[in-house]
Amino acid sequence: MPRVTRWLVRSSLVYLVLALLAWWALAAQRAGWLPATVAAWAPAYLHLFVVGWLTQLIFGVAHWMLPMYSKTQPRGREERLWAAWAALNLGLILRVATEPLAARAPGSVWGVLLVLSAVLQWAAALLFVINTWPRVRPRRS
Repeated sequence: MPRVTRWLVRSSLVYLVLALLAWWALAAQRAGWLPATVAAWAPAYLHLFVVGWLTQLIFGVAHWMLPMYSKTQPRGREERLWAAWAALNLGLILRVATEPLAARAPGSVWGVLLVLSAVLQWAAALLFVINTWPRVRPRRS
């Protein structure tokens, strides 16, 4: 298994645990055990789960399992996938940190950082697609 794949899969597992902790906190808040301010983390929970766990796991498994691109670069340009991993994780961490703050102060710098987080996540997806696209081709007989 390529090193970048291991990093993607392990990172996804960390985000799964964080998403489940956030889910527990949201459930505890609804039960009245935690303050109402915890509810501001609901969008962050979804991003931890969908982007952090699912998307990153898909990136890693797809990078590992799809057909070879060429004998010299079997999985395409690996530095693109490292850049995608970095952008995805930086964007996600920024999203989780700024989402509740932007909700409390619309139009502030937090909103700008929220947009930056979305751009980073979009760039990560684009890098993944650019690197993976040539590997999706019909089977040769």
